[in-house]
Amino acid sequence: MLPRRLLLRLGPHRLLLGPPAAAPLPRRRAIAVVRAMSSASPAPAQRSRRPLRGVVFDMDGTLTVPVIDFQAMYREVLGGDAAYAAARAAGGGSVDILHCIENWAPDKQRHAYEVIARFEKEGLDRLQIMPGASELCGFLDTKQIRRGLITRNVKDAVDLFHQRFGMTFAPALSREFRPYKPDPAPLLHICSTWNIPPHEVIMVGDSLKDDVVCGKRAGAFTCLLDETGQYGPHDSLPEEVKPDFKVSSLTEVFTVLEENFDLATVPAESRI
Repeated sequence: MLPRRLLLRLGPHRLLLGPPAAAPLPRRRAIAVVRAMSSASPAPAQRSRRPLRGVVFDMDGTLTVPVIDFQAMYREVLGGDAAYAAARAAGGGSVDILHCIENWAPDKQRHAYEVIARFEKEGLDRLQIMPGASELCGFLDTKQIRRGLITRNVKDAVDLFHQRFGMTFAPALSREFRPYKPDPAPLLHICSTWNIPPHEVIMVGDSLKDDVVCGKRAGAFTCLLDETGQYGPHDSLPEEVKPDFKVSSLTEVFTVLEENFDLATVPAESRI
């Protein structure tokens, strides 16, 4: 295992399969951003540090660079712009496509899943690792902190991710595990498998309605990855979906973990 200082200096591009992505925030700037956010959300930061024994990640848009055109997929599945607009209005501005098609007739549902699978396969062909993901996983390994994965993508996508980038998450739950996010069941299943209580786990993902809600319902800490600032300031988020932490890159997660949690290695006899 490389020393942590060297890991942080390695830059995020060595595993990219496409053009290099923008470099992550410098370490000092990342610390400033997270400190400012933490002061606005004092609950986790101002109380005594809690032990952290597991990190559970979303995959698409968190561990991998977003490549699927979800709006185009939703329009095709739902049957055009009007149906897509109606689904967005019914969902408060967002669409849960798996929920939308859950009660459709078998033939219509089968066609919908075929469309979704085609878009997902096209996305796999362009799969890229998110900058900072490899370094963050190496850091967790040095601390002997478990790492799991929950995605609404299919198992084939998870298998390809593991094979292509040489990182393994266990358990790694895909769409085949029911119920899926935002239900807390997959996160609670991972905690049970690890024999770790949810309050010693943090859920990291890029979706408020799926990842953050799943983590909050399970009783875990939550960290929202908002690369583009689409969700606005942390304090402006509704309480029912407000994460404990909000970062703009995976590089900033280092600071969140180090400044807010006790990362001391758990004795071997107390681990699974």
